[in-house]
Amino acid sequence: MSKPFYITTTLPYVNADPHIGFAVEIIRADIIARYHKLAGEEVFFNTGVDEHGQKIYQKALERGQDPQVYVGEWSEKFRELIKPLGISADVNFVRTTDPGHIKAAQEFWRVCDQNGYIYKKNYQVKYCVGCELEKTESELVDGKCPLHPNLELELRDEENYFFKFSEFQNKLLALYDKNPDFVLPPERFHEIRKFIEAGLQDFSISRLKSKMPWGIEVPGDSEQVMYVWFDALVNYISVIGWPYSAEASQGKPDTFHKWWIESGGAVQYCGKDNLRQQTAMWQAMLMAAGLPNSQKVIVEGFITSGGQKMSKSLGNVINPQDIVKEYGTDALRYFVAREFSSFEDSDFTWERFKEAYNAGLANGLGNLASRILTLAEKYLDKCPEIPEKSDFTEYFKIYESYDLQKVANYVWDKIQALDKKIQTTEPFKVVKVDEVKGKAIIEELVLELYTIARMLNPLMPETNVKLKELIKANKKPETPLFLRKD
Repeated sequence: MSKPFYITTTLPYVNADPHIGFAVEIIRADIIARYHKLAGEEVFFNTGVDEHGQKIYQKALERGQDPQVYVGEWSEKFRELIKPLGISADVNFVRTTDPGHIKAAQEFWRVCDQNGYIYKKNYQVKYCVGCELEKTESELVDGKCPLHPNLELELRDEENYFFKFSEFQNKLLALYDKNPDFVLPPERFHEIRKFIEAGLQDFSISRLKSKMPWGIEVPGDSEQVMYVWFDALVNYISVIGWPYSAEASQGKPDTFHKWWIESGGAVQYCGKDNLRQQTAMWQAMLMAAGLPNSQKVIVEGFITSGGQKMSKSLGNVINPQDIVKEYGTDALRYFVAREFSSFEDSDFTWERFKEAYNAGLANGLGNLASRILTLAEKYLDKCPEIPEKSDFTEYFKIYESYDLQKVANYVWDKIQALDKKIQTTEPFKVVKVDEVKGKAIIEELVLELYTIARMLNPLMPETNVKLKELIKANKKPETPLFLRKD
């Protein structure tokens, strides 16, 4: 029996419309989740939104809204992306204002505090609200955060709670040594190793409620609220039933044990600006709570537009809904998988999208399907008998690298090879002079097309279903699967 599999995205802040950066992350995670289901595994897929933090509080104040009302409206905009992006219907969607999450975050604090890893002190620090991180002088460029150069750094001087991050240098390095594929790609693993080796500083995990009241109250201190990382990151375990001892004692299924222990921990997707938080801070927090670490962290590059980083703060974002309205769900999923680098920065422009769509889908897969199914409808009485299973050993192995560009290229190599087979075998000519031989070639083409359709299951689920239905019905598409865009 195979192990259960748990995959999660990060939780974006609900302080602006969802943009293509979040869409890319959740699509990639969905592709991996669908692959594991296709491989016969039970899967838990988690996403959601981070509704606490100063950025959100400031936005709510600007709009004259109660923060809870504000986040309620914005979280729906993120939830509404699930269907247009073709995300699995059983995906879990968490909000950090959910009562279960709040309870778990406070318990996580208590455990870390009882274990001696939380203390209180006065401090002064430069803080980037965009990153929700303290910044040292060496991290700044011309006195500004390089990731948010349009935001002024805050100078904070107050008494807060701190997490003893500095005590986890050797433990984190030992974790990395034991798990050589813990962070992908290797370049990011090397980067976080260097960061850890340089020595760690404790980080603040609370704010004075009088200055920033929007957050989860610190257990035992009504004047402080938990801040960012000791709140948001805990969602990875709160959504699967932690603290599990309470659940188990009530005779309920121990879901935490299933999805965190049996599975080997969560596979976490994140952007490279979340590297430190996901691969070091969260891992140290788990250690402090006496919990096993995550299984793996997949780190993505930024999405740029015309060579410039795409971000809400810079105002040059692309709305994924606009892409879906113009080209369709699976066209966006195709572009994310095949045209974007799985790990490095990737550029999006409407011109590039149209070129890729026409080449790979309209003239590629769509044209191939039309040619084969037209031949099948004309010359075959019915669909040939389809084998129950296909041998996907080689194909599945690529997924384990989390390089979805390689996955998509593997499928499109099959598409191009099948297109070439039509050109070399010329069944449309053969069938006219030797009907038996011609039909046999067409049947082979149909079965190979069906195998390709099966491979599309994780990448392009709508096309996977549509193509298989057409093949089984022995019908050519009434309209092209992908209309060419001029």
